[in-house]
Parts: sequence; structure tokens; C-alpha cells
Amino acid sequence: MKRNKILILFASLIVAVALFSACTEDTADVRLEPTLSTANTLNVTSDSATVVGFVVAEGDGFTERGVCYSTTEGPTVDGNKTIYSENTPDATFYVTLSGLDYATKYYARAYATGEAGTVYGEEVTFTTLPVVPFLTTAEISEITGNSAMGGGAVTGNGGADVTAYGICFGTSENPTTADATTNDGEGTGAFESMLSELQGNTTYYVRAYATNSAGTGYGPQVSFTTLVDLPKVTTTAVSGITKTSAVTGGAVTNNGGADITQYGIVWGLNSEPTITDNVIEATMEMDSFVVDLTELEKYTTYYVRAFATNSAGTGYGENIEFTTLADILTWYIPGDYVEASYPGSGLSNWSPENSPYVMSTIDNGTSLEGYVYMANADNQWKFATQPNWDGPNYGDGGDGVLDANADNIHSPAGYYKLNADATAGTFTAVATEWGVIGSGSPNGWDDETALAYSPEDTEWQGVMHLTAEEIKFRANHSWDYNYGSDAADGTLQAGGQNIPVDVESDYAIVLDLSTPNEYTYSLNRWGLIGDATPGGWDNDTNMTWDADNGVFTATLDLVAGTFKFRANDGWDVNYGGDINALSAGGDNIAVAEDGNYTITFDPWGLTATVTKN
Repeated sequence: MKRNKILILFASLIVAVALFSACTEDTADVRLEPTLSTANTLNVTSDSATVVGFVVAEGDGFTERGVCYSTTEGPTVDGNKTIYSENTPDATFYVTLSGLDYATKYYARAYATGEAGTVYGEEVTFTTLPVVPFLTTAEISEITGNSAMGGGAVTGNGGADVTAYGICFGTSENPTTADATTNDGEGTGAFESMLSELQGNTTYYVRAYATNSAGTGYGPQVSFTTLVDLPKVTTTAVSGITKTSAVTGGAVTNNGGADITQYGIVWGLNSEPTITDNVIEATMEMDSFVVDLTELEKYTTYYVRAFATNSAGTGYGENIEFTTLADILTWYIPGDYVEASYPGSGLSNWSPENSPYVMSTIDNGTSLEGYVYMANADNQWKFATQPNWDGPNYGDGGDGVLDANADNIHSPAGYYKLNADATAGTFTAVATEWGVIGSGSPNGWDDETALAYSPEDTEWQGVMHLTAEEIKFRANHSWDYNYGSDAADGTLQAGGQNIPVDVESDYAIVLDLSTPNEYTYSLNRWGLIGDATPGGWDNDTNMTWDADNGVFTATLDLVAGTFKFRANDGWDVNYGGDINALSAGGDNIAVAEDGNYTITFDPWGLTATVTKN
């Protein structure tokens, strides 16, 4: 009978252990002793843990029960122990061990002591959690108006790797990492840290900090006060630039901790001017000020900075460079020809502000020049000196004289080179026909090969075979009208150097005279490149000009892949994308299958065809 009761009690205890273990974390999977079991550890912190024990059979009764623990295996009651002091009829008892070391592995056993001696449950292990790092904060040194040297030391990692340390600082006590911080490394040991961008004459509070998996620890707080600093100033962008004046200003964003005694603008011909250069003092409004710069030289580069002075010295804002306008004139060419001559441009008849124009240059501020196309059989027009009709406006006074009281100027259809002299009060209008001349051109140096004018593109265009020699652009079979390129870089100068042709080929040629005094050209020979072509992505397959159809063409074997149209064996000018509307730098064009193909390219309409033969 007694044996059956013990078996029933033992079975009940096994059920209780299973139910308890299912409801707790970190359950120790242990085998029960006949009289006592250590079942689990709960609520492990950095300095405590709760150990659960079971009394299976008390026999004649236990006089003491609890948990013994150690940092080595096999703890006994002769070492550290915590006695269970509560009086409960339950077989389960909970004992909280306190005063433990952080980040330390412990061994624990439930025990019970009776007349027969002490029995122990199974041994369980647990490791206490780490704590935040331990630090000291260094005294602050090297204090200036906007910086100081601080630091500290991570004297203990708290049982876990320190992933970041530095100092945190602010103008309120007990700063945290939510305030301004430095990040000076990881691990332990001493460190130095520079505090920068501080405000002058201001008290700051500083603490060293270090972070590990347990959180962030802080050192003791120290404080210091910065010296008076130079004022902080910003310079306003320069605006309202004319030939002889401009508008700028600034703002004092911080007085450096002392009264401002002077502020304004410094300016001069050299970068980063100071108060030893030109100074304009200002009246401050809402911490900002505006200054007019006057009596400046035309077309001259100046430098300007805002400044402010206090007892510590003078602080400066950003150094801003600007250039006064050149003494350049712009005259407009309104007339009844504009809409017909410039289709799709948005320009309109008899509207000075919506008309072509002529301009003077920096070197010659009263001599104006430009090219204007007039498409009508008879074109009427005038010179307007402003982008409106406020005048003066000039007509033809006879013999090329500008006359404010004269009628409209009449010109037949043509592409005109217009010149006007504002000082002499004269003008010329010469119809021009442009072409290419030179040893590299079809007619050599004997005569120019004609280009054609495109009103839609406002440029002269043509395709011709050029040899590896030299060319220039010339009009009207006269050297009075010719352009070369001193740098061979796409820009043109009147009477400039011959333009070299590097490779003999068919070239698409563009001469653009539409912007006064900024004339340009391009010489483009075209080819195919891509993994579908014989040269792959390394070498172009050249195309030739088909004059009958007005396209570049090439017949060649292609493999399935992609290709693009490229000019001059370089990537500066290339086209891809939709072959019915090619775009600069567009996507690669696909070739679906191997075969022999004829490919065409229109460099003006930017269309192509891909035909399998």
C-alpha cells in the first residue's frame, strides 16, 4: 500500500514538472532524483536569478531547504546558499539568488537537509546578464571659442563587447547620446575626443559614454565654458548685377558670446577680402542686412564677404565671386518675316522681345553682329534697341544710315549677316550662302562646296566626302566671309585657323550661326557599333552616304544582339532607342536573328531602317 502511494505521488510530480516547464522559458531538461529535483531557473538578471526546486518525498521531514550555487560545478551547502524561508505546503519552492556577479556562469542545485543529511537536486547552469560599460570622464582642456578637447576611459566593458564610445555634450546637465556626440572607437581603454562647432561664451556639460549589448553607460559629468568666439556670419548671394553695381548683404547668425561692434560687407578684386580692403558698414535689421555695391568697373570679377566684429575679432561669411556685366549691346530685329522664317520657334512678327537679335562683344561694345534668316520674297524689318517699342528704333535712312524717323528696311529673301555700329549710326545687311572650302573638301581651295540652310534647325547642313586634310567655312565665294577654329573644338572664329580632318570619310556637316558671336560647327562621320556588329563593342563599322536617298547606309552581316549609331568612333555623340525617333544616348537597338542586313541612318531626321536581305 505504501509503495502504491509513493508511485502515485511520483507520477503526480512528473505531471507537475511537465506543466510548469511548458509555461516557463529556459527550462532545464533534468532527471528527477528520488527525493529532490532542481527544475528550472527563472528571471535571470545581471545580479540575480530565481531557481525552482521540487520536494518529491520528505520522508521524516526536512529541516531546511533552498538552493546552493557556485561558479564551479557541484555546489554544496558548504559554499554559497540561499535558504528557502517561506512556509508553504507545495512541493515546489522558488529561491531568488541575489548579489551575483554580472556576465558570470553559475552552477546551482536545490538542496534539502533532514535528519539523514542533505540531498541535492540536479545541477542547472545559468549566466547572468552583462551590464552597461564603466567609464570615467576626462577634464576638458584646450578650450577656445568654438572647440575643446575632452575624452575619457572605458574602464570595464560590463561583460559584453563595447561597440562605440565617445563623449556626449550639450548646454543642459546630464547629456545623453540623444544630444551631440562624438564616436571615437570601440573596445576599452582611454580616448581623446575633440568637441567642435561650439558656441562662444557658453557653458557645456560633458559625459563620456560607451555602448554594449546591455545599453549605454555614462561617466561622471564635467562642465566648462567656452571663450568668446568670432561672430558667425553668412553672406547673401549677389543679385541685381549690372555693369557698375550689385546688391548683396549678410546675416549674423551668432554673436560669438559678445556684443557686435561692427558689421557689413568687405569686397575687392582678390579672393577672400578682409576689413583691410573695401568696407561698407551696414545697419542690421532682424540680424540681417542689405548693401548696395556701386561705382564698380564694367565686366570685372569681384569678391565679397559679409563680416562682423566683436571683442574676439572679426568673423567672415562665405566668399562669393561675381562679375559685372560687360558693355554689350543687344538689338532686336522685329519685322513681318519672323513667323515664316522661324517655324515652330515661338517667335512672332513685329514683337521685339520675340525676334532674332544682334549683339556686340566685350572687346567692341558698340559694334553689333548677328545672322538673321528672312524667308519672304520681300521682308520688312527694323532695329529695336530694347525688347519693346520704347526705342530708339531704327529704319533705313539711306546709304546704310540708321534713322529713328525712317521707314522699315526692305530686304529680299536670304540669310543675312547684319552689322550695326551704334556709335557711327550705320548698318549693313549682306545675304550669305555658306559652304565648305579647303584641301579636304571636294573643290579644294578653289571654291566652297555648298551647304543647305534648314529653317527648322536654324543651321546650315550638308554631307560631303572629306579627305584627311583641312577645311574652313566660307560664304559668297569671298574670303571676306570665312570662319575657322583656333582650337578645333567646335567653336568658330572669324578668319580662324584651318580645321583639321582626321579621317577620310563621308561627313555630316553642321554650321550654326544662329547665336550672335557664338558660332559653332560639327563634323560627324557615322558608324555602327555593338555586339551584333562585326567589330563588337570595340570597333565601329563605317557607314557611307547615299546621296540619292539622303541617308548614311551600310550592308553587313549581323548576329543576334544589339547595336547603336556612333559618330567619330567615340561616345560623345551616339544614338539609339526607337528607330523611328532616335534619341541621343538612347537604348541599344535589338537585332533578333543572324543575317545579312542593310541599315540606314538619317542624321537630320534622326530615323533609321533595319532591313534583313
